[in-house]
Amino acid sequence: MSPTFAELLVRARSLTRPDGPRAVLGITGSPGAGKSTLAERLVRELNADGPPWVAQVPMDGFHLADAELDRLGRRDRKGAPDTFDAAGYAALLRRLREEQDASDDGGDGVVYAPGFERVLEQPLAGAVPVPASARLIVTEGNYLLLDTGPWRRVRAQLDEVWFRDLDEPERIRRLVARHEEFGKDHAAALAWARGTDQRNADLVAATRDRADLVVRGD
Repeated sequence: MSPTFAELLVRARSLTRPDGPRAVLGITGSPGAGKSTLAERLVRELNADGPPWVAQVPMDGFHLADAELDRLGRRDRKGAPDTFDAAGYAALLRRLREEQDASDDGGDGVVYAPGFERVLEQPLAGAVPVPASARLIVTEGNYLLLDTGPWRRVRAQLDEVWFRDLDEPERIRRLVARHEEFGKDHAAALAWARGTDQRNADLVAATRDRADLVVRGD
């Protein structure tokens, strides 16, 4: 049985200790499964009762820019594992775990992560500030459990990884709707969802058994 949202909140809180190191929670799953929605809701609810202590850092900020994908000849499969800066993502997660006190250099302790602009479909440098007060980082993305190349460095930086699972027809419906929302016509959205996205989804689904927790349904 999948945990309730209230149980997820308790589990997320349990990853941190008042006097312990910063924790990092990963949420993974296939494209369209609802990773970002779950991450956003967790962060919002955990921060609701006091000063913000949880921050969200998306993997999508490490998309390679279209100009680089064109140079590499990979733009037609944007979203595949080798169209991200996986080593850079792992390095940021490590920095977030280790760099929590800016007193040594006189800074304010803020670490800036890249974001992703869905309308432009481009990464944006320095778009996500993570304050020193953040005790829990929630990061979401497709390939957190992928055990190949630089992706294997990512799992080592995560205290837990939850796999977001959704019935396949509903996942594809949501994915097509998202592509349409950001500019694709229906035929193009469907073709991308059943082509490039589906190949990536199959790859992600194969990592499901490595997750600490599976979160099913809505």
